[in-house]
Amino acid sequence: MTAGLYIVGTPIGNLSDMSPRAIETLRRADLIACEDTRTTGKLAAHFDIKTRRIAFHEHNERDMADELVAKILDGAAVALVSDSGMPGISDPGFRLIRAARAAAAPVFVVPGPTAFAAALVLSGFPTDRFTFCGFFKDEKHLREDNKIRHTIIYYESPNRARETIAIMARIMPERRVAIIREITKIHEETIIGYPAELAGGAPLKGEIVLVIEPAPEQKMSDSEINEIVREVVAAGHKTKDAAAEIAQRTGINKRDAYEKVIRHD
Repeated sequence: MTAGLYIVGTPIGNLSDMSPRAIETLRRADLIACEDTRTTGKLAAHFDIKTRRIAFHEHNERDMADELVAKILDGAAVALVSDSGMPGISDPGFRLIRAARAAAAPVFVVPGPTAFAAALVLSGFPTDRFTFCGFFKDEKHLREDNKIRHTIIYYESPNRARETIAIMARIMPERRVAIIREITKIHEETIIGYPAELAGGAPLKGEIVLVIEPAPEQKMSDSEINEIVREVVAAGHKTKDAAAEIAQRTGINKRDAYEKVIRHD
């Protein structure tokens, strides 16, 4: 193989999604840098891949990147894989790829499944414009992300998913959410509804992707806006902060939102 860094996509669930080119690349590479050598070991055993593996994860990525680039510049073909999907997409890899580019080392990609892209098309929400925000952070970040009016995508852990959707019910109640779990696996499931409808229930299981539909184009009615004003004012926010939240959630300008807060007080 030509010396270089090979970014190799691996299955996100179903091993049948492993491409022949990915198998060949991992077999012929001099070294495989893995997020978890045990996880990749199972994949390697299934496809009879005997290439030497080393751990390359979020805790050692900074230290290992330069070492791996040096091997590539010395003539090695290094394959990079994560536990599933495309390396660098909410997985280790970005720093290594950037270091390889900075050193003018050859970089190649062997495409494979990506959970957020699969979830996007499964949701049935518009795909012409979308923003992938990685793993969900917190309510503060969601308020900022709600300014994005097209489709939004998050990864989320099953233990936090219901709580996250409850937060969405407060901040973006008018935007439907698709809960998509266990993509390509036996128990693959897509559940779509408004956040208030999906917030309750038993904890979800498996790998979770949340896809949020674009904000509706139609304006809220006066009664809907007034209800949000009452809710925000009751929360005890400062006038300026309350106006900003109301403007964000209703689509009215900040000056009108400010006046509504003053009148409500």
